[in-house]
Amino acid sequence: MDYQWYPGHMTRAKRMMQENIKLIDLLIELTDARAPLSGRNPDIDALAQGKARVIVLNKSDLADEAANRAWKEHFEKKGFLACLTDSRSSASVTKVKTLVDEACRQKIERDRKRGIMNRPVRAMIAGIPNVGKSTFINSFAGKAVAKTGNKPGVTKGKQWIRLNGNVELLDTPGILWPKFEDQQIGRRLAVLGSIRDELQDFQELGLWLADYLLSAYPEALADRYRISASTADEELLNEIARARGCLKNGGILDTERAAQLLIDDYRSGKLGRLSLERP
Repeated sequence: MDYQWYPGHMTRAKRMMQENIKLIDLLIELTDARAPLSGRNPDIDALAQGKARVIVLNKSDLADEAANRAWKEHFEKKGFLACLTDSRSSASVTKVKTLVDEACRQKIERDRKRGIMNRPVRAMIAGIPNVGKSTFINSFAGKAVAKTGNKPGVTKGKQWIRLNGNVELLDTPGILWPKFEDQQIGRRLAVLGSIRDELQDFQELGLWLADYLLSAYPEALADRYRISASTADEELLNEIARARGCLKNGGILDTERAAQLLIDDYRSGKLGRLSLERP
């Protein structure tokens, strides 16, 4: 299966970001901590040249702790300010406020020397679909100011959000890039839910995830499903189907439903804190 998804609103969103980048002081980019490199749109680096940058490794509570530390160090070595967050936690998001102040310190000092006092920092928030931008904004603001949903494509237009006297956020829709040259990136993003589920072959995707987990986290499947399979094939899905009662009419094992269950369990963290890539 070819893992691609680039609906028309993403083209419009990219154009809107290009038109508004001159208005902002800072770009805050959210990426999923379980696959931070696959979860970064390379177009954003070109778009944000010359702007202060903060990388937010979101959903870090679902990712491997050792991988989290390695990725944070990786981005800091690249010259970004970076932090690990769980966007549902306001305490976690507080770390981002500190980085925003640090990233914009020089800009605030320039304003002060020119006699401009208390002008809000204008920040654009960007990231791929379903990375948790709206939940992050609501935690940042301390109230529900952005529409949320556990699927990609909830935000389809821009909106300026006044968080407090110091920060204004320009929320933008999640955008992917028109074509993945590496289909492994597409598979990781499909597992994370950044590509619409309606487009997926769950059995194929579930077998890919199972193969990865057997290699990187060999105990994860056995601990969750009490199965003995050591290779990612239909028998492994049969074992999960038996363990979880995934049956069609007539008692036939439903391997597609078992594969979807595996992916859902990964997304929710029921398999443990497991990352899909390392630096």
